[in-house]
Amino acid sequence: MTKKKNRCSFCGRADDEVALLVSGINGFICNDCIQQAYTIVQEAQSSPDASMKGKWASMNWKSLPRPADIKAYLDQYVIGQDDAKRYLSVAVYNHYKRLCQTVEDDGVEIEKSNVIMVGPTGTGKTLMARTIAKLLKVPFTIVDATIFTEAGYVGEDVESILSRLLQVADFDVEATQRGIVFIDEIDKIARKTDNPSITRDVSGEGVQQGLLKLLEGSIVNVPPKGGRKHPDQDYVHVDTRNILFICGGAFDGIERKIAQRLNTHVVGYNSVQNVARIDRSDLMKYIVPQDLKSFGLIPEIIGRLPVLTYLNQLDRKALRAILTEPKNSLIRQQEKLFQMDGIKLTFDEDALEYMVDKAVEYKLGARGLRSIVEAIMMTPQFELPSSGDKEFRVTLDYARCQLEKSTLNAMQG
Repeated sequence: MTKKKNRCSFCGRADDEVALLVSGINGFICNDCIQQAYTIVQEAQSSPDASMKGKWASMNWKSLPRPADIKAYLDQYVIGQDDAKRYLSVAVYNHYKRLCQTVEDDGVEIEKSNVIMVGPTGTGKTLMARTIAKLLKVPFTIVDATIFTEAGYVGEDVESILSRLLQVADFDVEATQRGIVFIDEIDKIARKTDNPSITRDVSGEGVQQGLLKLLEGSIVNVPPKGGRKHPDQDYVHVDTRNILFICGGAFDGIERKIAQRLNTHVVGYNSVQNVARIDRSDLMKYIVPQDLKSFGLIPEIIGRLPVLTYLNQLDRKALRAILTEPKNSLIRQQEKLFQMDGIKLTFDEDALEYMVDKAVEYKLGARGLRSIVEAIMMTPQFELPSSGDKEFRVTLDYARCQLEKSTLNAMQG
């Protein structure tokens, strides 16, 4: 009677056909299969998908940055806007402190406080939200409110917001449910008019109504690949109670609403003193939820955005600082680009002052400043990488000449 041979449970080879056969509880594995399994594990661990797992930090009370720490981090990337930074730092801290809350018997349940930031274009609304998400290591996505329509109309459903956040979080539902969503251009979905109209406002008030359940917190059926919902489609169930929504918008013309409200309030015995105390050059700091309602946001959505803060128009001093002071300042970015080609780039001080003067003139904030820098540097970026030069200096005359040749100079008209 021949003895039964032990065989590898993976490749099926007998013990006399391999150099080594390791026995387990219910099977065997040969040395070749061990080597191959080790190679597979190494490749899996070094793949991009594997590296993403565990990328998102879990909320821990001890490691959670305090409001002062959050603001200090923002100061490295965003110039000015101290009031907005303080509001945002406290709101974010309280939100993630709420996520770290343990179940107590006292019955106190902390509610979510979403944020709305009002300010002109190019003042740093998006940058602040993105920087905080980077600090906290949570999934973050930016969506544009102008692309949304009511369900059933051409456009995107509001649930696609969560599809994007889910994709950023690599379909990790737990990480998605503690992420941050920045809804830009929230002012563009304001109610167009109080008067009834024959045409339906499918991208205005209807979208606001659709956002209500997301902002407040509910279980939402999310199409994993985005797009419209279909009956046969598999959904991912996402709980939005712990997702922080930060909304931003320019609210162009809201100063008139604020001025009208202030003018109606400063009537009576102390009217002269009250008028004198109002800073007419910066009405934005007097903004209240009532002004958002006058602009066209419905009361229900205003109630779900309890933290209201404003951003000031960037003055000349702030624009000058944006050029050189932040970690990712515009000048440092340009120097880095040229450094990669082995070229040392320098800017004369009066050239920098000229760029700031033009940015103030165009009134486009930090974005306008970037456009000016790009217009001036377009020719050097094209010519220098193949020229062999090792140094380049931007003077006032050169900056003025390049900007006057660019199409950007037409903005002066």
